[in-house]
Amino acid sequence: MSGKRNPWINVILVLAVLAFVGFSMIPLLGTAFKQQQPSTVATPTPTSTISGEKRTEIEAQVKGYESVLKREPQNPTALRGVVEGKLQLGDIKGAIVPLEEFAKLNPNQTDYTVLLAQLKQRTGDPEGAALAYREILTTKPGDLNALQGYAELQIAQKRPEAAIALIQDTLKTANQLNDVQAGTVDVPSVQLLLGLVYASQQRYTEALVIYDEAIRVNKQDFRPVLAKAMILKQQGKTAEAQSLFTTAVSLAPAQYKDQVKRQATESAQPSATPTPPPPNQTP
Repeated sequence: MSGKRNPWINVILVLAVLAFVGFSMIPLLGTAFKQQQPSTVATPTPTSTISGEKRTEIEAQVKGYESVLKREPQNPTALRGVVEGKLQLGDIKGAIVPLEEFAKLNPNQTDYTVLLAQLKQRTGDPEGAALAYREILTTKPGDLNALQGYAELQIAQKRPEAAIALIQDTLKTANQLNDVQAGTVDVPSVQLLLGLVYASQQRYTEALVIYDEAIRVNKQDFRPVLAKAMILKQQGKTAEAQSLFTTAVSLAPAQYKDQVKRQATESAQPSATPTPPPPNQTP
């Protein structure tokens, strides 16, 4: 993905969109397996530096898991071990095939397919990434992980209007889908994601309309308040932004108050043309 990401967009995404969403968000090449799963693994960071001794240890572990897969191609523990090891070694392409198999074994845990899409995007296979996202959204149209990932992919391909249309279409069908099965689409969070895409394209007026509507509908939700404050701060409207930051702090749960306060005191970052950043996991 190209383009320098503006830090304030990062903060909005982490704090404003993902708080209380209830989804386990997967950062790009961040954590292969999340804590809601039966067990946890270390966070693989493909760009990190590991010592020669540690690399040798990981390589030996991967070879061991690969030996198991020769006998048992669908052994979940071995597949998982190979994926994690490959990512720790920086072998992103090598992680794709075992992750594809692991995702097939866990069709109801869409986090794995989202990670697969992100790996494919990282290795220059946007079509494969798009296919993976569409596979999720066909059966789970409100999956926020997939929606955000697909929108990011389209923006990276310089197709922001396609990203906006994707999210708008989700909102248009949300009531119908929620009537069939309650909770299929988290409308407030999808609205916030739409606002973020607008903001990432510096279409601040449209983003503010989204946030104002969200604030009107739920005055106790700190997310759109914080998002609006960040935009106003970016536009140099310091006094208006500060008032909203104060409100956001009062509404935010304890685990977010300090982060919101920091954003209120930091100076505005220079404008850029960012793309939505990788999502992070929330409690």
